Order: sequence, then structure tokens, then C-alpha cells
Amino acid sequence: MRLGVLDVGSNTVHLLVVDAYQGARPLPAFSHKAELRLAAHLDEHDRLSTEGEERLGAFVEEALRIAEDKGVETLVAFATSAVRDAANGEEVLDRIRERFQVDINVLSGPDEARLTFLAVRRWFGWSSGRLLVVDIGGGSLEIAAGIDEDPDVAISLPLGAGRLTRDWFTADPPSADEVRKLRRHVRAEIARHVGEVARYGAPDHAVATSKTFKQLARIAGAAPSSEGPFVRRTLRHDALTEWADKLAKISPVERADLPGVSERRAGQLPAGAIVADAAMDLFGLAELEVCPWAMREGVILRRLDMMAT
Repeated sequence: MRLGVLDVGSNTVHLLVVDAYQGARPLPAFSHKAELRLAAHLDEHDRLSTEGEERLGAFVEEALRIAEDKGVETLVAFATSAVRDAANGEEVLDRIRERFQVDINVLSGPDEARLTFLAVRRWFGWSSGRLLVVDIGGGSLEIAAGIDEDPDVAISLPLGAGRLTRDWFTADPPSADEVRKLRRHVRAEIARHVGEVARYGAPDHAVATSKTFKQLARIAGAAPSSEGPFVRRTLRHDALTEWADKLAKISPVERADLPGVSERRAGQLPAGAIVADAAMDLFGLAELEVCPWAMREGVILRRLDMMAT
């Protein structure tokens, strides 16, 4: 069947069309996305602005038209951190649901972590043993670990790269004092939850997903995306620590010139690197393997599993 997934994220709103069948690997057929940066449209009262709502509505209308043109039989739509954290998030979604007759569900942070974990488990398989999965989004950091397809522990923390950049940095590049304060905050937040994960045992395979980790791995020498999804890509902690320091000191223009870094995401990469460095350090991870599948694929796989029952 042809399945459409509409992902309303903090940075990007993405329509992914796949050919998906029970027991088969979902095959991407079409992708359409826009960087709406909805989290940047939250006002001082954490309400999504009228402009943000209008931009989201316009994309949803366009996505529904494209889905129809591409022959999508079933559309699954969900929203994550930016809408979840907005004081008027449900109000905005109610208006969009009524206007376009589309059901957009708001995922909780732990559900994001569980769905990402499912995608990683299916990608690497049972031979990976106990998995630890780390994902840095625009608004939140998700951590999940376990031996099965449903993780033993799923954690979501408000440590997304975009959120931290907006809340902690007043200039780009940020001052050394701002970097130090953010680093202290991030490490304290993650450290509170290390025991929840460690109590289940050390991972056999540590994995990262998300655009932030893909960019950091590419900067540190991983193969470019043009070489395809089946090339093994890793990020070593010693290389990341060096780059986390460099990224906070160079200009966004210089960052955008680095391999794999887009101009639109260059501004939030220093904060993302601080979070990645802290997570690897506090969980004792010398290396992370980057998985090409993440939450969207988890949503697809979960839907196929539900259709089979």
C-alpha cells in the first residue's frame, strides 16, 4: 500500500510517501518538506503565533494535495515538541483538523523515544542485543534503551538543539560564558536520568539518529549521504569533543561550509554538539553508530503492525 506520513516537527514539517507492506522494508517514494521553524513562532507566553499557525495550515493543505496526487491510501499525521509545548497547541490543531479534515495526533516525548527505538531495532535487528538509542531533535532529546522492540526505558528531555539555541545563546557565535552555562545545564539534566538507563545494563550497541547527529558524524569524517543508507557511519566521542569546542567558536558561515552542514541549521549546531557530547560522556559511549531510520519510520512500522492484527 502507499502510505503517507506527515511529521510536524519543531524545525521541519515533512511529508514522506512510502510503499509499505507487512513484512517488507518501507520504500520511500516521495518526500516534501519545509523548514517552518514552528518553535521560533512561540511568543513569550509559549503560544504559537498566528503567523506560525497560518504557515502550518498552508503546508498541511499543500501536503494533502500532494498526497492525493501521489496516490496515498492512508495518511498518518503527528506533531511533536513545538506543538506539544505550545500553550495553544491543541487549539491550533483543532482548527487545522476541522479546516482540512485531517487527524493530527500529538506524540508525547516518551512515545517519540519508543517509536524511534522501534525503527532502530528493525534496522539493525536482534543481533544488536541491548540497544541504547539517542536522538536530538529541535525541541527535545530522546533516549531509549532495551532488549526488545519496546524499550525498557524511554526518556524525553527539553534539550533540543533549536530550543537551547533560542533560550541560552544571545549571539552567534555565543560567548564562552553562555557556552559554559549551557554545558552545565545540559549535563545536569542528562545526569539525573543516567541511572534510569544504567540499571538495565550496559548496551551492546549504541545508536544515534536525527539530523544533528548525522551532521556531526559527517563533520567528523563519516561518509556523505550520497553514498547511500547502507554505508556504516559512526561518530567517535573523542572527535565529537574536539568539534563541540570548535563549533561554538566559529561563525555560522564557517559552519555552513563544513561538510554536510546546511546553512539553515548551522546556527543550532553548537548547542546540538554540546548535548551530543554530554550524552556520550555521561553514558560512557566511545562511539555511536548513526541509523538512517528514525521516528517517521517507527510510525510507519507501528501502523503496519496495527493493520496486521
